[in-house]
Amino acid sequence: MIIRDQDGVVSRRQALESGLSRAALEWKLQRGDWMTVHPGVYAAQTGPLSWHQRAWAAVLLYWPAALSHESALGRESEPIHVAVDAVRHLRERPGITLHRMRGFDAKVFWNLTPPRIQYEHAVLDVAEESSELDAIAALAQACGSRRTWPARLRDVLASRARCPRRGWFAALLQDIDEGTCSVLEQRWLEVERRHGLPVGRRQKPANAPGRRMFRDVVYEALGFIIELDGRLGHDTADDRDRDMERDLDAAVDRLETVRLGYGQVMGRGCGTAAKVARILRRRGWSGELVRCPDCPPEDRG
Repeated sequence: MIIRDQDGVVSRRQALESGLSRAALEWKLQRGDWMTVHPGVYAAQTGPLSWHQRAWAAVLLYWPAALSHESALGRESEPIHVAVDAVRHLRERPGITLHRMRGFDAKVFWNLTPPRIQYEHAVLDVAEESSELDAIAALAQACGSRRTWPARLRDVLASRARCPRRGWFAALLQDIDEGTCSVLEQRWLEVERRHGLPVGRRQKPANAPGRRMFRDVVYEALGFIIELDGRLGHDTADDRDRDMERDLDAAVDRLETVRLGYGQVMGRGCGTAAKVARILRRRGWSGELVRCPDCPPEDRG
């Protein structure tokens, strides 16, 4: 029963507690009915194991343990991430990344197979250990998948004793919850200032046939608009249609529109600033791009 529920993987302790004798266990190994995956962890087969079987084997090796980080989110990637209580001192094995976690027991769904860290904690763990751009992707994808929602993640965030990015995560989750790109807008303002670009007018009201809208960043004297696309659900057919209609309305008014996302603003801000500077100069800006400490040599305006 146990071995079936665990996808054909069992620990030595489990096998003996279920009534298998030591001699019978050794006979299964010698005859090749079972094979050793890790010390004291066996699979009732020979040949390659599935990711799910290797995940079970990793959890049983460090038992009591649970899948964590990317592995708890259902991503069948390598290495397999396993969490244990913070007080335990264990050695990692190849193919497994071990995480020692405070408040471990309370964060685990023990009824899952294999057990894993609660989804919201796993999402925040991944975000904490990622770059800013990857952290944004982790939080946005978690909410976009409908497996959780921003308010739930904020509650879990508030319950964590330590989180160096707490304030930024809270602002980002608020951004996701409201469906706006406020975090992205704030970062683009920083890019403008760091690189000496003119500061555009934010959220400028604009009228279009039958509706009222707001343009993200408008450089009024230069006839140039930047739309910052950082919202969830921005890739549906209706969203794309609205975006194209906004750009068409701007073109009717002789305004040029460029759309920037998280990659351009938060991942490649310096290079994007250089390109925007060239566009603005073409449209009459007389300023010069200022190089910030992060600018690589090729990002010259």
